[in-house]
Amino acid sequence: MDDEARNESPLDRDDQAIGAEIARDTDGFSSVLPQFYRSEVTQAAGAQDRMDRTTNWAITVLAALVSVVFSTPRMPAYLLLIGVVALSIFLTYEVRRYRFYDVYRSRVRIVQENFFANALSPTGLEDTAWREKLSKDLRSPTFKVTTLEALARRLRRTYGLLFLVVGIAWVAKVTLFTPESQWTETAALPGVPGPVVAGALAVFYLCILLVAKWPTDRQAKGEIHGEKIGEWKNE
Repeated sequence: MDDEARNESPLDRDDQAIGAEIARDTDGFSSVLPQFYRSEVTQAAGAQDRMDRTTNWAITVLAALVSVVFSTPRMPAYLLLIGVVALSIFLTYEVRRYRFYDVYRSRVRIVQENFFANALSPTGLEDTAWREKLSKDLRSPTFKVTTLEALARRLRRTYGLLFLVVGIAWVAKVTLFTPESQWTETAALPGVPGPVVAGALAVFYLCILLVAKWPTDRQAKGEIHGEKIGEWKNE
């Protein structure tokens, strides 16, 4: 095959320049952008649904474990520690899914802030370079939030409460629901004394608290953070 045949493109010049023509044509751009917007909303909704399914599974597993552990006094307390491990695994999956969700959500918010908002009330663009930024992100997609921020947000929103529930259940199981035994015996694992297990669990929960409350600069593209309730009615 000669160089001319190898370099020949299946698209002619008019087809290759169609994107640039739409960008220069206001009517064409205004008709194409809503289609892109709907596709990104669909992507964001799908990512949100995947996160919700992960959370639902985490809640289901936790509820099943708590029910089994408290079904009879003979059930060991360490089953609740399995719940802690399971929640940690679900949280790992959800952190990653949240980062993907934020990619689509950030694109949706860029279009809302700079196209639809200005179409409703042309008071000026929030970001005059929004089209360039959006184009660059479509060519080279990147995560918008760090793993630490995503982890902190999921802990504050959902998993912090789930970890709290399983922690309270473990404390209740090794103390209130086994009065015939010392809590150090009930909390023990094979080869691991009860105080060591309790100390490790306390350190784990302290780490969760620090991650959830650690002050970091927000990178996620928010919708309502920093606004006071009801302000929009008075504007």
